[in-house]
Amino acid sequence: MIPLTLAEVARAVGGSTHDIPDSAVRVTGPVVKDSREVVPGALFVAFAGERSDGHDFAAGAVADGAVAVLASRPVGVPAIVVDDVQATLGALARHVIEQLGATVVALTGSAGKTSTKDLLAQLLERLAPTVWTPGSFNNEIGLPLTALSADEGTRHLVLEMGARGIGHIAYLTGLTPPRIGLVLNVGSAHIGEFGGREQIAQAKGELVEALPAEAEGGVAVLNADDPLVSAMRTRTKAKVVTFGEAPEADVRAENVTLGADGRPHFTLRTPSGCAEVTLRLYGEHHVSNALAAAAVARELGMPVEEIATALSAAGTLSRWRMEVTELPDGVTVINDAYNANPESMRAALRTLAAMGSSAQARGGRTWAVLGKMAELGEQSLAEHDAVGRLAVRLNVSKLVAVGGTEAAWLQMGAYNEGSWGEESVHVSDAEAAVDLVRAGARPGDVVLVKASRSVGLESVALALIEAGGGADGPGAAREGATR
Repeated sequence: MIPLTLAEVARAVGGSTHDIPDSAVRVTGPVVKDSREVVPGALFVAFAGERSDGHDFAAGAVADGAVAVLASRPVGVPAIVVDDVQATLGALARHVIEQLGATVVALTGSAGKTSTKDLLAQLLERLAPTVWTPGSFNNEIGLPLTALSADEGTRHLVLEMGARGIGHIAYLTGLTPPRIGLVLNVGSAHIGEFGGREQIAQAKGELVEALPAEAEGGVAVLNADDPLVSAMRTRTKAKVVTFGEAPEADVRAENVTLGADGRPHFTLRTPSGCAEVTLRLYGEHHVSNALAAAAVARELGMPVEEIATALSAAGTLSRWRMEVTELPDGVTVINDAYNANPESMRAALRTLAAMGSSAQARGGRTWAVLGKMAELGEQSLAEHDAVGRLAVRLNVSKLVAVGGTEAAWLQMGAYNEGSWGEESVHVSDAEAAVDLVRAGARPGDVVLVKASRSVGLESVALALIEAGGGADGPGAAREGATR
């Protein structure tokens, strides 16, 4: 965070100081909500949660070097006391952003937010110091904490915004007002909570409504391939830039191909020229993510040749998202278990099929170890059934459905599509899935692991990697990296 005195923090958030001997002391470290992350100069934020109360750790945080605690009651150590800690954290983030003058880029969408954010961060840090959302730290607590990690040198702030209902993104944009807003797509994620794709579009479009007018530098970057996103141009006063494979897109992909290794190649075409891109990421769905990042980078002054170079060099920053590990025993594991919805599940299966085509030529097979897709409401049965059917249509060698009712629907979809015998199987838990794959996998096989985050299916991938003599995974070193 930019150095602020405790008196300045208290004024910015309307709080009262307690047990602070010198209000001129500055916050020179990070703002943290976990007392284990405290370093000298930090500001500790005490949240009262269901399982624990941060106020109970206030004294320990100060003993470890925190200059004060942001709290809802006096805690016997230096504290700034406020009525609502969460709202105050947001107010502090807005104050800091206003002092910084950095360009705030916000992005949202039903799928691909984190992958696109990671790509965009790697592009923009080539232009100037950039801070971005670690992992999927995209809610009313994670977003301001990310913003508060910026310092005086930060020129770009890339913020991922999630939503579970109407008004959520409007609230987040009020905490961290963006100049550039990017909407990736409107899919089925959380459709059970929203009630329909039109309601999801209403919520996602709150981002472009929050942008400044074009004359004030506002830019809305919209997916030309998604009609619900394209229609958002009527909801903003900002300049509209489009991306996609549609001929009318301002930034588009042409001649898209998918290599035998699952990595896409395409021609990046923009109004200022074109260049060739070969992504290091796996799956054709990343082409759209790359175009979105390219459109934003171009608006911020990056030449098309440099954009293409940066995209071709960009890797995975966040864990368990199409994270490919080739094991010494000859098995390849694709750990995409961070989250799942129908769109991302289909994309992952198509990537598995593409990678499996070359594996099958060498005698290898493809495995899809799949679990529940959460928050689909009344569409859950149909969507799980459809994924099971798609696995069969893509000639996946073995479908392993893991878990309860939803997994049974996955397996039944495969069965009804013609996958009989041992081609599809339903197992109760991750341990059973690991045992099954370990017993049956052989050199040359490719194993995809994917489910919603709540299922915890990454344990399957990690166990397979460990058993096969592999490392912890290529994304480990840079999870949550910022600059």
